[in-house]
Amino acid sequence: MHRLRSVLAVIALLLWAGLSTPAMARTSADAQFEAIYETEWAWRDAQLIADSWDGPIRERMPQIDEKSQAARLAYWDATLAKLSKVRVDQLSAKARADYGVYRLQITTLANIQRFKDYEAPFNSDSAFWSEMASTARKPFKTVQDYRNFIAQMQTWPSYFEQSEANMRAGLARGFTPPKVTLMGREASVAVIAQAASPTDTIFYQPFKTLPASLSAAEQEALRAQAIAVIRDQVIPAHIKLLAFLKDDYLPKATETLAAESLPDGKAYYQAKILDYTTLELTPDQIHKIGLEQVDLISAQMQAVMGETGFQGDMPAFLAFLRKDPRFYVTTPQALLDRAAWVAKQFDGRADRWFGRLPRSRFAITPVPDEIAPYYTAGRGGPGVYLLNTYDLPSRPLYALTALTLHESAPGHAFQIPLASENKDQPAFRRQTYISAFGEGWALYCEKLGVEMGLYETPYDRFGMLSYQMWRAARLVVDTGIHAKGWTRDQARAYLLSHTALSEREVNTEVDRYISWPGQALAYYLGQMAIEKGRAKAEAALGSRFSIRAFHDTVLSLGSVPLPVLTDRIDQFIAEGGVGPYPDEE
Repeated sequence: MHRLRSVLAVIALLLWAGLSTPAMARTSADAQFEAIYETEWAWRDAQLIADSWDGPIRERMPQIDEKSQAARLAYWDATLAKLSKVRVDQLSAKARADYGVYRLQITTLANIQRFKDYEAPFNSDSAFWSEMASTARKPFKTVQDYRNFIAQMQTWPSYFEQSEANMRAGLARGFTPPKVTLMGREASVAVIAQAASPTDTIFYQPFKTLPASLSAAEQEALRAQAIAVIRDQVIPAHIKLLAFLKDDYLPKATETLAAESLPDGKAYYQAKILDYTTLELTPDQIHKIGLEQVDLISAQMQAVMGETGFQGDMPAFLAFLRKDPRFYVTTPQALLDRAAWVAKQFDGRADRWFGRLPRSRFAITPVPDEIAPYYTAGRGGPGVYLLNTYDLPSRPLYALTALTLHESAPGHAFQIPLASENKDQPAFRRQTYISAFGEGWALYCEKLGVEMGLYETPYDRFGMLSYQMWRAARLVVDTGIHAKGWTRDQARAYLLSHTALSEREVNTEVDRYISWPGQALAYYLGQMAIEKGRAKAEAALGSRFSIRAFHDTVLSLGSVPLPVLTDRIDQFIAEGGVGPYPDEE
């Protein structure tokens, strides 16, 4: 890790040195580096582990047994050795930036293998079996997608068996998510295992409406194949998994909360920090940043509370927000409708803030019933903004604008498609996601809504600040739990006293942080990097600063480590604030 720090430092220095000079022509070092990443990406794709936001439905699942996992570690370690032989000082400016992204990407992938994260393939928030349901909800674009999905379902029993073997290995060495965070998470498996009919499962949904280009006989044949594979393979695999979870895994999961209590825990948590923040920070440093930001946001929340005319202290105001019926709807459709209204309000202002808009659009849909009780308030990505309509008294309207800007446009359903559509970047930049950048951008978008005039009332702005506080408090809570011995109740109390989140949301979020070490750190640190870069650009460029050019510059990167983002903003300043798409200014 120390070597990685020095390599990234050299890259940053070289990038800065080349900011004011024209990009170097393609070099022999460029060709050497390109051969490394193109070969590795092709291997990754063949292994079925390359990310793909908009690719076709695959016809099988990847091999995830111990032998395959060891082979991946060996391959990525060998790739890192090859990268160490590249003369970074001889790379062109574009290739140096790519190198900074790619080296950290491979380091992270190798660390995931080294610490055997695959032995704990689910947590309070996400699960390997949920991948299948997500695939079933993707848009099927061709007839081959349907055929591939049927073929893929035939590989699920083997995939489940390999997952179970990995989980047993994790159990044996005390490497599992904490038991307290997993209670009830088997419910989404039970929904399939106990389905009355294959046609009642999510996996049959794509076959209810088949392409009109297929004859009636072809459609009937595909439906019959889908029913057979769901009945004979998919449901039995879920029945077996459910028994394993209930009888073996959940009762024996670890009792302790801290990542640092896991095998080689301190190194493991430090690797998670690098993975999710892309920064070389210690838990103590992050905890301190969090405490400082919590104090700053507390003062802002106090001021906005005063604007509402509320008579009372902050605890009383938070209690008022959590209970007053004016802030809540009574039907799921009403919540979906309000989110759609917010999204369209953004659409009406988008061209003043962004030069290039994504071609991809998104739908607003409710979180599926089987996972809604344990799911976050919302989740966004290419083509979809999932909004949790379960337990409506826990879904306040004053937070909905911030949530929508984060999860839809200009957040995740905006940034990820723009990255995928940018053909000027190599595949490893277009098709991968770095949390510090992606979550930092989405959180930045929440606050951007103030400038865009999207918060209609002081309550809405307080909701935005509460969300800012939530992410700043995560820096305190995550490091508190995983490095400072915090209890679950201590973490709950901290969020309840500092944010306007409902008690249900607080419980869901705390369990998420406990079972997903480091992920919560990405958001606020990423936003801070974007805001710091923007402030620097505004100060340096003065009247030449264009917010559209700045946003386009940031989004044109795809998803990158924060040091690479900072270097690109420095280049933006050195070039006079010209964006990547001048004709769209």
